[in-house]
Amino acid sequence: MIALIVALLAFLGVAFVQTGGVQTTSKPKTPTVGILQLVTHPALDAIHKGIIKGLADNGYKTGKDVKIDFQNAEADQSNLKTMSEKFVNEHADVMVGIATPAAQALADASSKIPIILGAITDPKGAKLVDSNTKPGGNITGVSDQAPIKSQLALIHQLIPQAKTLGVISTSSDDSAQVQAKMVGQLAPKAGFKVKRYTISSTNDLNQVAGQMVTQVDAIFVPTDNTIASAMQTLVQVANTKKIPVFPTVDTMVKQGGVATIGLDQFELGVQTGKMVANVLSGKSKPATTPIHFEKTGKLIVNLKQAKLLGITIPQSVIDKAQKSGEVFQ
Repeated sequence: MIALIVALLAFLGVAFVQTGGVQTTSKPKTPTVGILQLVTHPALDAIHKGIIKGLADNGYKTGKDVKIDFQNAEADQSNLKTMSEKFVNEHADVMVGIATPAAQALADASSKIPIILGAITDPKGAKLVDSNTKPGGNITGVSDQAPIKSQLALIHQLIPQAKTLGVISTSSDDSAQVQAKMVGQLAPKAGFKVKRYTISSTNDLNQVAGQMVTQVDAIFVPTDNTIASAMQTLVQVANTKKIPVFPTVDTMVKQGGVATIGLDQFELGVQTGKMVANVLSGKSKPATTPIHFEKTGKLIVNLKQAKLLGITIPQSVIDKAQKSGEVFQ
């Protein structure tokens, strides 16, 4: 009788386990990362690709270890709001903003979900964090602040006869305005008089650029997503008066800028992806993670554009670009 009871208890114990009566190991939930990009453009596209690479390098391969919900607002403010709310409603584990307007839309949508900034020039100036060293909330990330002093020195080296530097930026782009202000402060020390020009949208660019090229010797373009999306328009207008354009972004040099000491947009994306991975794994929290600033830029020159404008690039500059930067023929 006792043996029968023991056997019955053993049977019930097996059945209990098989029917889920005890806790069993289940597959962990795949985290979701929502990536919001302002507009289609080579520079922003490169950041996006870098984010995916950075995640993969740190243990989060798309479709296997992490689900990516990528949304592109195509420069539409209402899209930014709707897409940000979509991430919140689907309970994204981390959200990423590529370009300042995208990051600001995400910040408006949630103060709890971790937000990683994908190359935002001045997060504090854009009122996204309490400070760049101690963000203090649910936001941190990567800055694409260009090395302005080095850029101005490069312009002076390539066109020492230039006296007036035109700086064009979009009025609603906080990051671009920060850089334009920095140029205004630093350019006189580099020997330039500065004339600032602003546009409200790409529709203004042709007219404003047409006026600018009659008043300046060279043009400086800060990290400005609106102008980046219409770089070829700016270059076409500038070429009519043989006025060189110096952007801060490598992809914009390829589109007709003369040269820059700029940041590698893909590498900025890789760093952003790494920061996302650290938050997902619990290694870091946005509130206590400082904004990442790249300390050095790479030298990029467009020899074809320089030749078109009659600018001679010193061989030493070409050699340096070939060694640690990029040369467009």
